[in-house]
Amino acid sequence: MPAEYKFYCGGEWRTSGKSLDITNPYNGDVVGTTSFATKEDLEHATKAAVDAFQTTRKMQTFERAAVLQQLADGLARREDEFVELMTKEAGKPIKDSRVEVQRGVFTLQTAVEEAKRIGGETIPLDLMASSAGRFGFTRRFPIGPIAGISPFNFPLNLALHKVAPAIASGNPIVLKAPTHDPLTMLTFAQLIDETDLPKGAVSVMAMDREVGDKLVTDDRFALLSFTGSPNVGWDMKNRAGKKKVVLELGGNAGVIVDKRSDVRLAAQRCRVGAFAYAGQVCISVQRIYVHEDRKDEFLEALLDEIGKMNIGDPMDESTDLGPMIDEKAAGRTEEWIEAAKSDGAEVLCGGKADGRFFQPTVIVNAPRESFVCSREAFAPLVNVFTFNDFTEALTHINDSDFGLQAGIFTYSLEHALQAFESIEAGGVIINDVPTYRIDHMPYGGVKDSGLSREGLRYAVEDMTEPRLAVFNRIPDPEA
Repeated sequence: MPAEYKFYCGGEWRTSGKSLDITNPYNGDVVGTTSFATKEDLEHATKAAVDAFQTTRKMQTFERAAVLQQLADGLARREDEFVELMTKEAGKPIKDSRVEVQRGVFTLQTAVEEAKRIGGETIPLDLMASSAGRFGFTRRFPIGPIAGISPFNFPLNLALHKVAPAIASGNPIVLKAPTHDPLTMLTFAQLIDETDLPKGAVSVMAMDREVGDKLVTDDRFALLSFTGSPNVGWDMKNRAGKKKVVLELGGNAGVIVDKRSDVRLAAQRCRVGAFAYAGQVCISVQRIYVHEDRKDEFLEALLDEIGKMNIGDPMDESTDLGPMIDEKAAGRTEEWIEAAKSDGAEVLCGGKADGRFFQPTVIVNAPRESFVCSREAFAPLVNVFTFNDFTEALTHINDSDFGLQAGIFTYSLEHALQAFESIEAGGVIINDVPTYRIDHMPYGGVKDSGLSREGLRYAVEDMTEPRLAVFNRIPDPEA
């Protein structure tokens, strides 16, 4: 019998009558069962978060840091368990799941340090004669309960990018775990339950859309942090009311392979960037612009790299490419590619679905307005174009509604700096793919890719607000 996972609601382990079976994307086996939280469950969790805030806001730095260290130690101790569970419920190749769990430990350890760095500044106020004798200082204070909504593609680490800074900054959080693979975070909630956090400081629940929508509209939440699709995210922002909103909404990341560059390195890294976790990554490489003098060399190297990939069982250590999250995702990817082909695109390899699997796909000559070029495909496909002039390549990179991250391979410092100054994106990665991320760096985008930044320090800033104290030095008449 599959294991049953209760959800963590206001410090209590609960179930409801709305059962949810979690299936393995590779073979369809039931990995475990849980249940959707009801409106009543969410109300309980929300009230518990409001109550817990009276305690979390006063927690001392050493107390918050100790909780986060305990969570990091617990996750590291149970690494193998989390790796296996994530691989089964998300279909993520086991070697990628292992990296994600290790990144989760790093995220929590970084949050330990950021909890210690929440400070302020001293401000001289005697800049005018009328302000003589005055000075001020600022201190950051937690803002209140956080509503978090995390995606399926990184079921542990992207959720921790909401939970960890909330704990570090003294805020409670109610997290909506992804419907496809909630078991990883429900298991992590066991670690939370072992800490000294007040009950209600963290709730982790799967919710259907109707129930989860309350996270968006409920004014008791001070901030909404959402990672997911652009259409959903911007709609949430419009309905979120007065609360702060942090959105990480993906993109269609571009890469430039300059005339003077390491083409073999570019091909190797673009293979990883385009096809890691079947392309189901917000910063997956989707568009590559190669100098025309290096096109043949690059394509030969890229196709050679793809030919080395192992496709199959995610539990096999040698697997590079596993299934997509469901057959619907694979089927619509094939439809988009067929539409591009009808408009003149050529598929050099791949292009077909096999159940939940989709072949790694390289496309050339696709119209720039086609879906596979202009929108976020979230699939194992990549488009290759050529350019003559470097400025032209920068224009092509910016010819997008999205701007999360971009990459450039070049030996030219001038071109690297020009790219950094010109590309409209949250991050420009030099001599690597835009898929690169380490968890303490600022991460987020512009245009349709979202608002604000994640990364522990930057999330803490969103989850706190500065308060100013002003002192007027006056003489004590009794002194």
